[in-house]
Amino acid sequence: MMDEQKQPEVNIDQPDEGAEINNSESLDSETRLDEQATGEATPTPEGETVTPQGEEPNIAPETHAVSSEQAQIIEALQLEVESLRQQLAEQGRQLETYKAQSLRIAADFDNFRKRTQKEKEEQEYHVKRNTITELLPVVDNFERARSQIKPATEAEMVIHKSYQSVYKNLVDGLKRIGVSAMRPEGQEFDPNFHEAMLRQPTEEYPEGAVMEQLVRGYLLHDRVLRHAMVKVAAAPEPPMVSEEEAPPEEGEGE
Repeated sequence: MMDEQKQPEVNIDQPDEGAEINNSESLDSETRLDEQATGEATPTPEGETVTPQGEEPNIAPETHAVSSEQAQIIEALQLEVESLRQQLAEQGRQLETYKAQSLRIAADFDNFRKRTQKEKEEQEYHVKRNTITELLPVVDNFERARSQIKPATEAEMVIHKSYQSVYKNLVDGLKRIGVSAMRPEGQEFDPNFHEAMLRQPTEEYPEGAVMEQLVRGYLLHDRVLRHAMVKVAAAPEPPMVSEEEAPPEEGEGE
């Protein structure tokens, strides 16, 4: 009976494993609570740092450094953009200047071309004028011969036709280069085209009209090559009254 009532002996030197595990777990939980309360991260047994829940890592100094660097980059880019904008504006102004210069050069060249063309035409006209003026007396002689010579025989007719063919070729050549003869008979006298050599009273033509062309005038491209020498009609003179037909003066018959 005495043996059955003996209490079991407790081994104080060997702690219970389950109790040790429970104690370590309680210590870990207490450590975590302390970390959450203080906001500090503690390393885990594996070497990792545990951050308390609900809080972000404290990296403020690094964030400020990156922001400052980005600000410097943005400022540098803004300066470069402004510089490029100024260069673009300057190039735009230069382009407008070049456009204006090109327009002025084109206008000057066009004026130079027109002036040169006009000078060339004037030079050609003066050359033609001087050459044709020397040939006009020859034409006048052919016209006088045609109006004055009256061939009577067949041989004379052959000679007359031969030089008239030469005259015709000469006149056709002058027409091809722009020479035209004036026909002023019956027209009103115009000092720009005509030169009055005679004035003859007549009732057949109105006063100031051209009665006859004494020396033919010519035009070269609507410009006077030689004025026509003409005879101009004048007003008819009043009839002469004799003394017998004259009416008596007042007081003579009394």
